[in-house]
Amino acid sequence: MSGFVEQPAAGVAILLWACDPDQPERLATPFFQAAAAAALEVPVEIYFTARSVHLLRPGVAAGLRASPHVHVPLIDTLRAAHAHGAQLFACSAALQAQGLQGQPLIPECSGHGGAVQFMARAIDLRWRCLVF
Repeated sequence: MSGFVEQPAAGVAILLWACDPDQPERLATPFFQAAAAAALEVPVEIYFTARSVHLLRPGVAAGLRASPHVHVPLIDTLRAAHAHGAQLFACSAALQAQGLQGQPLIPECSGHGGAVQFMARAIDLRWRCLVF
């Protein structure tokens, strides 16, 4: 296309919707993807919603593994994404729905962010969005 100039992504927003602590085999991939994007110096925001907010409770991700063949706890993959620069946001509505409102969250959690924040990223053509 004549005149088309590709713009680099402004960031990657990841929504964890079907990432349920009861199905740990679904949990590592989003954090690997987040760490990879952050390692490429792309801003990354991870939004925890539905039952995924339980992963932000102290001790929960530490007790989960993606497979019986993987000896690394999920908290390590989450921390790797965070260490590369990914920001972690807990959905306030999900915290309330899961009975976790006001409970302590892991120190890697950057604060609250939900539907409005994620949708702002989704409608911004400079951002890429992934849903797990």
